[in-house]
Amino acid sequence: MAVVIASNLRKELGGTLLFDGVSFKVERGERLALSGPNGAGKTTLLRILAGQTELHGGELAFSKGTRVALHDQRPPLHLDLTLRDYVLGGAADLVALEQELTRLETSMGEGAHDAATMRRYSEAQARLEHAGGWDWRSRTTAVVRGLGFSDDDFDRRLSTFSGGELTRASLGRALAGDPDLLLLDEPTNHLDVANLEWLEATLVSLDAAVILVAHDRWFLEAVTTAVLELEGGRSLYFAGPWHDWRREKASRALSAGKAIQRYDADIARLERFVERFGYKKSKAKQAQAKLTHIGRLAEERSRTAAELDALTLHSRSLGFEFLDPPRSGRVVVDVTGLNVSAGDKQLLTDVSFGVDRGEHVALVGPNGSGKTTLLETLLRRQLGHGVVPAYFSQQETELDERGTVLDCVQSMTGLTRPNAQNLLGRFLFSGWEEHSKPVSVLSGGERRRLALAAVVASGANFLVLDEPTNHLDLESREALEDALRAFPGTVLLVSHDRALLDAVADRTLAIEDRRLASYDGGWADYVRRRDERALSPAPVRKKKPKRAKPEPARQTPKPKPQRPRELERIEAEIQAKEQTVAELERRLADDWANVDAVAAYRRAREELEALFSRWESLVSPPRPKSPFQNDAGAEASF
Repeated sequence: MAVVIASNLRKELGGTLLFDGVSFKVERGERLALSGPNGAGKTTLLRILAGQTELHGGELAFSKGTRVALHDQRPPLHLDLTLRDYVLGGAADLVALEQELTRLETSMGEGAHDAATMRRYSEAQARLEHAGGWDWRSRTTAVVRGLGFSDDDFDRRLSTFSGGELTRASLGRALAGDPDLLLLDEPTNHLDVANLEWLEATLVSLDAAVILVAHDRWFLEAVTTAVLELEGGRSLYFAGPWHDWRREKASRALSAGKAIQRYDADIARLERFVERFGYKKSKAKQAQAKLTHIGRLAEERSRTAAELDALTLHSRSLGFEFLDPPRSGRVVVDVTGLNVSAGDKQLLTDVSFGVDRGEHVALVGPNGSGKTTLLETLLRRQLGHGVVPAYFSQQETELDERGTVLDCVQSMTGLTRPNAQNLLGRFLFSGWEEHSKPVSVLSGGERRRLALAAVVASGANFLVLDEPTNHLDLESREALEDALRAFPGTVLLVSHDRALLDAVADRTLAIEDRRLASYDGGWADYVRRRDERALSPAPVRKKKPKRAKPEPARQTPKPKPQRPRELERIEAEIQAKEQTVAELERRLADDWANVDAVAAYRRAREELEALFSRWESLVSPPRPKSPFQNDAGAEASF
């Protein structure tokens, strides 16, 4: 059954049409991606579905009792709340359900066992069970940890968090309430790769309808089951995953283009007939029929042309075309025994690696592991012979803010005024008004575009890029990807865009336990090697006997025989507790007025949940530094 059905939705902004005729439906377990250029109305459509923006036409139909949760890029309104209170605010109905169940149990204990009370108790209990039962707070805690927060963050006030942390808090609040319809606007922003993988797994397993907007192609490939593209005021719906939609879209455009050619050829042929025989009485009826046919073909051509426009109309994307760089020496970077720290915090220890001319290398690791600090440390060291670096940082600190946009790009690239203006136009700075805008007043997205323009025209042979795809749309990300692949110089790249990492890198450096490990290939190759190593950790430890000595308890096999005995004991307790629960349910079916039985039933259910949690911890492999636990392994809970 569909959670939401949209029919011919229409929206205007300031009297201008944003979109019209938008129709789709989403069922539980389906994940619909909204695609289209900036300004097409994707965020507005999410807010319409959340009831936060007026609809000017069409109809929305929700299944009965649908709970809707929206995560967007707006900061929380009440920054005096703690993270715990803010996230739990998204689960207010679950808190109310707990209170209602307690009240109903009390009423039933006092003799209220009429049909309406029993039905409401059953409905409330089923709703709470869907959210994880009485243990739903533990699930919410896991959500918050999965988004990169530690237990120490739970009682911090929102006013103490950064903008990126507030965005992740908003996502946690949306997930916490166990919604039927989950609306996500750029949920991948400010997540590192571990958090992204956690979010992908969470959404795929979620018993809800999901509608999302994202520019992360790897994420879209992993999550989406359908696509709705908004462009030019129109919409195109495709029931299938993201990669199938991209192929289908190209196929539709090709087919539409060929159809238009056929229409043009047929219309021209018929017009020649009319022109040749239209004046002859013997051919007059045929000529009139041909004119009618031409009219029908013209209408069909017009419809096909409109479809082709919808398939091929794109907003302007950035123009990437790196200059051919000068040739450097064979060794670009050569590091031995490097230690990297930030203040008193040691980030990397005894790092040794090299980068050769022409290599395209990805640097990956969790947030806060030292990727940016390592890049900046390398640029302060002596590089190889003839190496000309260009650095694209997350903060755009390399931008000269003393003048205008045009002044900045000229000072950073040495281009003449006309060439600098052409470059700015390719990066969406068009016209004198934008060229003369002071750098100091640029938005975050404008600063990124300006910094990219300077890197493209720098003539450097060693590109050091720190999150270059932030604020770029899909078309611009793919244009950057193609340009970097074709770049003949050397590239050292940090990015959370796994599609970019996989396409560009021929080697991956991974920060692991304050050290640097090297893997051949791009992101997919790294993930395969990482997962293989996780499945067989023992051989890895044998290669490092010196590190095993300080931690004999971790290396000894003695505790292993204890796990089966512990599992057997827990499984036996679970079986016995299940029998107890079943017996109490039979007693309550006969007599809901038995207060002691109601209390015993609730207590037995809680004990059974605890046993299952213990069983899962024993059968699941340990995951040090998991986003679900703090450094001490503590299991704090909301």
